[in-house]
Amino acid sequence: MVVVYILIVVGTFLFMEFVAWFSHKYIMHGILWSWHRSHHKVHNHFFERNDLFALVFSLPAIALLAIGYASESYSVLRYVGFGVMGYGLFYSIFHDVIVHRRIKIKFKAKSAYMKRIMNAHYIHHKTHTKENAEAFGFLYAPKKYATKGSGGSQTTTS
Repeated sequence: MVVVYILIVVGTFLFMEFVAWFSHKYIMHGILWSWHRSHHKVHNHFFERNDLFALVFSLPAIALLAIGYASESYSVLRYVGFGVMGYGLFYSIFHDVIVHRRIKIKFKAKSAYMKRIMNAHYIHHKTHTKENAEAFGFLYAPKKYATKGSGGSQTTTS
């Protein structure tokens, strides 16, 4: 049974990349651009309106974990909750710490994978409007975002 639980956690984690891509493209750059716009502007404060998404997106993980632990009949939901929570943790580390350096760390991307997803995110931030943006994923980027040579730009807009 442990293998099934691990597969549920991993499967949920992987599915969350699609959920994040969809939400980023059609919600953040759609009806809730009023929140996300703050993330595409240069500013000198730590918090931005876009941070409200972290609160909203944490609610499903909290609910799944609470229901999964409260009722043995729905215990499988705790593993779905762990997958959602794990994705949120990886997203926060990648997006807020590694890419945007909201917590100051020394990090230089060395792997082709890290260079590619970071470059995709930098390209995404070249657009400061709701329209015409590209690269909406967070932990996956198509090969077209692979950098050549040194790994691309290391600057951020937020």
